[in-house]
Amino acid sequence: MFWGEYAHRMDHKGRLIIPARYRPYLTNEAVLTRGTDRNLVIYPQATWNTVAQQINQQPITNPKARDLRRLLFSGAVRLSLDRQGRLLIPAYLRDYASLDGTVLIVGMETFIELWHPDHWRQTIDGVSTKLAETENWFDLEA
Repeated sequence: MFWGEYAHRMDHKGRLIIPARYRPYLTNEAVLTRGTDRNLVIYPQATWNTVAQQINQQPITNPKARDLRRLLFSGAVRLSLDRQGRLLIPAYLRDYASLDGTVLIVGMETFIELWHPDHWRQTIDGVSTKLAETENWFDLEA
């Protein structure tokens, strides 16, 4: 559903144009929140429900589970696209992901990530290196 990389300019008000091919999947029930890599994530409602359910099943006595709850739920806002297909990104989320000017919109099959271009390049370079060192890509736990 969400594939590819797109570079779009965010305007001075924090509005970002979402690629036309993604818009049909992003209703007003979609969610924008912080990602775990200093990026932002847009989840369609069904994917968000799955993520939220998985997080809510974790015990609150687990420090990592509490941290993940804090990161995702405290930053979450309902997605709303205007008639031109723009998303208004709240200032606190733009600050978290260091977004200004050009933003990379990256499809991750069931969700979308928003990245500062420099952070994306560093991350994807690191991914390539890690995967080159992995003997079996489908046994990522090892």
